[in-house]
Amino acid sequence: MSSGAATAAIIGWREWVALPALGVDAIKAKIDTGARSSSLHAFGVERFERGGRAMVRFQAHPLQRNDDDSVTAEAVLLDHRLVRNSGGQAELRPVIETPVQVGGVVWAIELTLTNRDEMGFRMLLGRQAVRRRYLVDPGRSYLQPLPNSPQ
Repeated sequence: MSSGAATAAIIGWREWVALPALGVDAIKAKIDTGARSSSLHAFGVERFERGGRAMVRFQAHPLQRNDDDSVTAEAVLLDHRLVRNSGGQAELRPVIETPVQVGGVVWAIELTLTNRDEMGFRMLLGRQAVRRRYLVDPGRSYLQPLPNSPQ
């Protein structure tokens, strides 16, 4: 066991997270150590340029089973990557970098944008985002406080 693992915080298989730069105060995320990358349910994805930089504008429904509340966000487009979904299908997805907040901790992650409408969770937090930061207890949920709540 590495020395850092003994002191790492523990998260459950699902947690409330925030994406403050995207205007998402709270979204339920499935913690999936089987998935390399993190993904966010996004639709209406449009690429554009601003100041010579490739950007992406998109909408997201942060609440499960709620298509009424949506957030429109913009971010710098880092890349397009071929990602295999849970069904084994390869999909070329836009990739952005954005801060994520779990409990009181905020750090930058790469996030792919895809349609997760049919999935149980609107966000998936993959192993690249949580490695060297958290240990995952697959039998527990919501171990961290709600983002932006008094601790």
